[in-house]
Amino acid sequence: MHKRAPTIVAVLTPLAYIARRWTPSPRTLQLAALIAVLASVLIVVTGGAVRLTGSGLGCDTWPKCTDNSLIATPAQGIHGAIEFSNRMLTYVICAAVGWAIIAARCAKPRRTGLTRLAWSQFWLVMGNAVLGGITVKAGLNPWTVAGHLLLAVGLLTVTTLTWLRTREGDGPPRPRVPRPVHKLAWAIVLTTGVLMVAGTVVTGTGPHAGDSSDVPRMPFKWADTVLVHEVFAWIVCALAVAMWLVLRAVDAPRDTRVISRNLLLILLAQGAVGYAQYLTDLPEVVVGIHMLGLTLVWIGVLRMFVCLRERPEITPDIPAQANQQGQSGQSDQPVSAAV
Repeated sequence: MHKRAPTIVAVLTPLAYIARRWTPSPRTLQLAALIAVLASVLIVVTGGAVRLTGSGLGCDTWPKCTDNSLIATPAQGIHGAIEFSNRMLTYVICAAVGWAIIAARCAKPRRTGLTRLAWSQFWLVMGNAVLGGITVKAGLNPWTVAGHLLLAVGLLTVTTLTWLRTREGDGPPRPRVPRPVHKLAWAIVLTTGVLMVAGTVVTGTGPHAGDSSDVPRMPFKWADTVLVHEVFAWIVCALAVAMWLVLRAVDAPRDTRVISRNLLLILLAQGAVGYAQYLTDLPEVVVGIHMLGLTLVWIGVLRMFVCLRERPEITPDIPAQANQQGQSGQSDQPVSAAV
């Protein structure tokens, strides 16, 4: 008598379990991704507020706020409260990123590339939390402070790209403008990246060290770093003007011209704020507005870059396959491996 082969029981991950029972609408998916973008902007701006209020060492250790307390104590005053509140924002952004991951994973048909983008947000949040702790342990070393900001910008990059991907399909990208225009877009992206790095050096040599104690600064002359930052700002503005003119010349789609125009306006506003803070000896409020402008500029650059191509929806050639694909996410049949 033959023995019956053992039945393989399906083991579902929590995300796969949720995906079997919930399919987000396209609007819900886009909203989840957009909230992650807004949370990324918030973490950059509030991180700047911590530095500008001199609260960078309000909690003098990590992951606790003091050696004996997980949270800020009355003895640490307002600086401890500000620094601890900023740390608590990590949980807010984790919730926003978590919703984006769940929504991306549950989309039907399954969008693997979008899910990977969403998951990369989580690892960036965790990495930046660890780097934030290293920054505190290092006594606000200006190099780790700069890395902390740039990693936050990296998170903003991925959340923005995820949001933009939710608004398009998964088909192969198709250009909407001639190839030279794409090269100009790459030049804007790379130059803006250098501009932001130069901005962290300006911060690392400037007076806002993040704490009232004797915090070391980068070994450069502040006036020289400001000049380098200004040069790259003008280069980015010139390239943005060129992009706006070129898109009009090649009769590009209207939305690309509108996005390019908006980017130029944001750059001009950011430049005006930059000159205002320089001429008024870097008041904290104006510097904070400049940091908000940094996030808006980078989002604008990424939108401009992505809008120059389109990705259509993937639809199977055979209707029966399309019907099968639409029902695959709701099937209750057992599977032989973890999903």
